[in-house]
Amino acid sequence: MTPPKSIGFPRMEHEKGEKRVFLPDFIQYVSKLCDQVVIEEGYGSRTGFTQADYRQGNAKISFGSRQEAFEQDMVLILRSPDKDFERMKSGTILMSMLHYHTRPTRIQLFREIGLRTISLDSIVNDNDVRLVENMKAVAWNGLEVAFGLLEEHWPDLIRPDGKPINALLLGTGMVGKHAVDAAVHLGNIERNNQHLELNGPGAVCCSVGRNLTYHLDEMIPLLRGADILIDATQRRNPSKPVMPNELIQYLPSNAILVDLSVDPYIPEAHPPVVRGIEGIPRGSLDKYVFNPEDPDWENTIAPGVPTEHRRTAVTCYSWPGFHPEACMTHYAQQLHPLMPVIFEKGYGGLSQEGGYFERALYRATLKAWKDE
Repeated sequence: MTPPKSIGFPRMEHEKGEKRVFLPDFIQYVSKLCDQVVIEEGYGSRTGFTQADYRQGNAKISFGSRQEAFEQDMVLILRSPDKDFERMKSGTILMSMLHYHTRPTRIQLFREIGLRTISLDSIVNDNDVRLVENMKAVAWNGLEVAFGLLEEHWPDLIRPDGKPINALLLGTGMVGKHAVDAAVHLGNIERNNQHLELNGPGAVCCSVGRNLTYHLDEMIPLLRGADILIDATQRRNPSKPVMPNELIQYLPSNAILVDLSVDPYIPEAHPPVVRGIEGIPRGSLDKYVFNPEDPDWENTIAPGVPTEHRRTAVTCYSWPGFHPEACMTHYAQQLHPLMPVIFEKGYGGLSQEGGYFERALYRATLKAWKDE
């Protein structure tokens, strides 16, 4: 298969709070690997970047319409462009966070259109460790919001009984490990330092796996004592919740639900995909806090999903987007060694028998997903 000669960078048309774009230095780097770079007009303007910042006199880099950005041999966009798949021609290489495991309906569309996809979240090394991720930002940003809400009830995060804040964590994978660190530091280093100066009692974090959630005699006492319940699970079977809605009733009334997994509701899938904590909404960068009486609570919940038991929920589809420049600097560093491989090999040339980064890219292709 012929390697791509051009690449497009469309804007992410999601919520207003989504300001992430690949930064000028990264796009200059990519331009050295191909013949043409087409950036959608307005790219980066919401974070203060101009066309001159991106072009820097580089004749390979131009700005065009959204359609023109999607018409290139390869398209790189952080979040999946669900409304724009049909803008791309058959054979286009789409690199994005596509989440094959929990988005079965996308896979069918890719096949119908003929897109050659590389899912950024599926790029893993030989030890099955993700190479393109920002798990630390997911955990810290989500818990920064949660502890901020608790602080509104308990000034300086000191409980009336003087005991430490109790966080209960579901899942101990890559996100979960960072969540432990964020929880015991109150979601924010500055806040934690202020708490230390006050000789505050701090926080404890109890981590449990999926298996324990099915043992109610053990789980219910843990829920009764939790000020924060964190979902950081990655489920093998996304059709079943980790935390059924009925268990939420055992949490204290002022407890905070922190959704770091942010899986969708896809009732039309076979089998249907549900959230890890059943009956909670899915937020965005525009709205990520839902009180129990919030009228928007059910707007992102599929019909028929039980929502009787509620607590304040902190949930955002794009937690790393809270600090957009830091996030995109992080992703650029991770993508740096991968980009030369895709421009040299092309999609069809990627092989499980290739070098380290080639093998990682191959595992993220739709063809590897089909084989799996």
